[in-house]
Amino acid sequence: MNLSRMLLQRENDGDPVRVGIIGCGKFGAMYLSQARLTKGVHVVGIADLNVARAKETLAHIGWEPERFAASSFDEAEKSRSTFVTEDSAALINNGGLDVLIEATGDPAAGIRHCLSAINHGLHVVMVNVEADVVAGPLLARKAELAGVVYSLAWGDQPALIAEHVDWARTCGFTVVSAGKGTRYLPTFHQSTPETVWDHFGWDLEVVKRGRLNPKMFNSFLDGTKSGIEMSAVCNATGLTPQPDGLAFPPCSRFDLAEVCKPAAFGGTLTHSGTTEVVSSLNRDGSEVPGHLQYGTYVVIEGETDYARYCFEEYQMLPDSSFRFASLYRPTHMIGLELGVSVASAALRKEPTGSPVTFNSDVVATAKRDLKEGEVLDGEGGFCVWGKQTPARRSLDEGYLPLGLAQHVKLKRAVPEGAPLRWGDVDIDSDDDAVKVRREMEAMFAAPNA
Repeated sequence: MNLSRMLLQRENDGDPVRVGIIGCGKFGAMYLSQARLTKGVHVVGIADLNVARAKETLAHIGWEPERFAASSFDEAEKSRSTFVTEDSAALINNGGLDVLIEATGDPAAGIRHCLSAINHGLHVVMVNVEADVVAGPLLARKAELAGVVYSLAWGDQPALIAEHVDWARTCGFTVVSAGKGTRYLPTFHQSTPETVWDHFGWDLEVVKRGRLNPKMFNSFLDGTKSGIEMSAVCNATGLTPQPDGLAFPPCSRFDLAEVCKPAAFGGTLTHSGTTEVVSSLNRDGSEVPGHLQYGTYVVIEGETDYARYCFEEYQMLPDSSFRFASLYRPTHMIGLELGVSVASAALRKEPTGSPVTFNSDVVATAKRDLKEGEVLDGEGGFCVWGKQTPARRSLDEGYLPLGLAQHVKLKRAVPEGAPLRWGDVDIDSDDDAVKVRREMEAMFAAPNA
């Protein structure tokens, strides 16, 4: 709870935390809107493939023109301004950073940037959870060996859920389940960028004002982002996925302990110590009253009669038996909160969540009947969605990770609903992301790796 004071001290000492960010999309823009107001933080550089668009975004979020007028990294450091460039390698290599934020959303790019940052002694805040679920356990291990921090992004739901789990365990509770809310119906697995706004429930003016990317937001709707985020949570906390992945039961924020407990106790889960995402919609499409669409939660077990009495006495959102109780956060502020990760990494050398094991994977699953010769278009697209799957099963069956299901051609047809396998696609074994993934599989395939 002292991060703001520590940052203020850095400001007063004239030694702010020096930050670079790659990717000036929605998440990056949200962080940058607050970074300009945070004492003790200096955004030295921003790398984006479209510099003109990045600068227009900075103006849109409230940055004064002089704040991003630097013509070089040296000028940016001397003037406490920001240099905007398309050269991500130059940003990492310039030698003036403490923390790199990777916010591209591209798994291959994220892995490449992360490895380079680690090699240059930088702490990494991995907004790019798509990269994290492809190779995060390996990246975190490499960061640890190099003496730097690899961190999930505070404000994004995986880091917040990991904090819920840490809170529960620190208090001596058994974690029964942890997760988040979303808007879900089974038919959404077939959603495409062309249909996403029909299902999302947002006015098109909100979409336009927010400059929202239909492909990215479709990944939230079609179940992919839920699979990605819950896999990140499992790998950061040691929780294990359910055998068939997420079931998305309809649930209000007040019924979490009743619904998200094991079936043996009247709930919906296959076992204790897992993840689940609850839907804000009933299966008939009606809205669940008091839903948790944008929030996060944890369900705990009271293992003594005394603890259960306390659940009842203090109205700790218990189930009907008072054996289980829940804690929830009603919303999350995405990039607006990312400064917590930056400060924690730079000042405390602590991540806000980091993968420690490989328990869960995200498997590319056919949205429709796919034909031989089709080129897959990745997360949120027209071809596949990402399903949470136990890592052991994914490895044993040779399933294709969702993060590698982009710009690759199908060698054979795959029916709707079927998981794709490595052998179904033309994979470039020399691709850096593929090699890192294979290295991660080899390192963590053995039990207790």
